[in-house]
Amino acid sequence: MNIPNKITVSRIMLIPLFLIVMLVEFDWGTFTVGNVILPVTHFVGALIFILASATDWVDGYYARKYNLVTNLGKFLDPLADKLLVSAALITLVELQYVPAWIAIVIISREFAVTGLRLLLAGTGEVAAAKMPGKIKMWMQVVAISAYLLHDVPLNFLPFSVAYVTMWIAVIFTIYSGWDYFRKNRNVFVNSK
Repeated sequence: MNIPNKITVSRIMLIPLFLIVMLVEFDWGTFTVGNVILPVTHFVGALIFILASATDWVDGYYARKYNLVTNLGKFLDPLADKLLVSAALITLVELQYVPAWIAIVIISREFAVTGLRLLLAGTGEVAAAKMPGKIKMWMQVVAISAYLLHDVPLNFLPFSVAYVTMWIAVIFTIYSGWDYFRKNRNVFVNSK
């Protein structure tokens, strides 16, 4: 297994650690930043989530720079992204920070696009990530991180960064999903 794929696997392996920190009731206390009381577990969970999210850029960078793009990497990288974001969204629903419908919309889009990619792979086509999908992913990362950190880094703003970026993520989730299906509708027309 090459280095980019090992980095991708490390992202997957950080997910259980993130879930344990966020969902097991550890009494690590809290600290105050401005007027926000932040549980230490949420701070640690946010660091794990941000680190795991950053590995998405790192593995892609190494794979492209050193020509280490593999079929395993093409499979694992989007899977790792989907698992990480799904785990974080479900955690935010459990903590009652995000309504369940948002998690359902985002996770449903991921399943649908994954299914489309499998259909395309069966015909020998590859549906590479487009800019709306990349914006969607990074808005999800920013929104989830902001929720985990209780908007602490940007709580001087007159609005919730977590709330606004989550709405942007939902809009790009819906748009990028529609765009994937619109551009690849031929797979349904030509299927037997």
